[in-house]
Amino acid sequence: MRLVGVCQYDGSRYSGFQSQKNAPSIQDELEKAISSIGMLNERINYAGRTDAGVHATAQCFDFLTSDYRETEQWLNGLNSLLPNDIVVTSIQEAPDNFHSRFAALNRTYSYVIYTGKRRPIFLRDYVYWEKNKIDLKAMKEQALYLLGTHNFHSFRGSKCTAKNSVRTIESIDIIQKDNFVIIKLCANAYLYNMVRIIVGTLLDISRGSSKDMITVITALDRKMAGKTAQAQGLFFTGANYKNVDLKIGINSNPLSFILGPQ
Repeated sequence: MRLVGVCQYDGSRYSGFQSQKNAPSIQDELEKAISSIGMLNERINYAGRTDAGVHATAQCFDFLTSDYRETEQWLNGLNSLLPNDIVVTSIQEAPDNFHSRFAALNRTYSYVIYTGKRRPIFLRDYVYWEKNKIDLKAMKEQALYLLGTHNFHSFRGSKCTAKNSVRTIESIDIIQKDNFVIIKLCANAYLYNMVRIIVGTLLDISRGSSKDMITVITALDRKMAGKTAQAQGLFFTGANYKNVDLKIGINSNPLSFILGPQ
């Protein structure tokens, strides 16, 4: 039986989702909890590998088990065993050939920027504090050039091992709520650090930099883009699939953790 779940986590004390040799990961914690309840036939699959310090409001994962328990039993059991910075919000049966990574039609990330005048001491692990005034209009105008299929070589981190840097950004929305600005991107896939470099470039533009997205994209040169924005403001907010409805809904909004339901 294959099960697919959705989990939320605070990535502050983890090396990322993917298992690492000598560092704590979300994958290891989930696999340990699953194995404590029943048989885990192989390593779990997941929709997106988040970096150290990155959070998730709706990370999709799936696993194969020979234990036929009710999904509610799996859900309650996992949450009783997981540390308090990880929670599984739903579990359901999935087709045997389902794969959280390869079956994903797209994936969504949201980056949260705080624009208040004072350092957000209680939010320091969940937002990027921008001390300068943000030119929201300029950011929105330049972000439009990212839409569609492009070679995003200028936005790949130095550790990126992808052979092909062509990706398709389906949507990019920049919204403001009080002192928060959220940059939400939906793409078929991402390069290593791609979202954080895009955010860093947009922030440079908002501060009056002479950079423009067309030039940065066509240059195919990482040096032309902005700095990589810090990990703490980034949230993985979900993936979409053709044959499985994860019913993520409002829980994908990172502001729900900060300001309550929107």
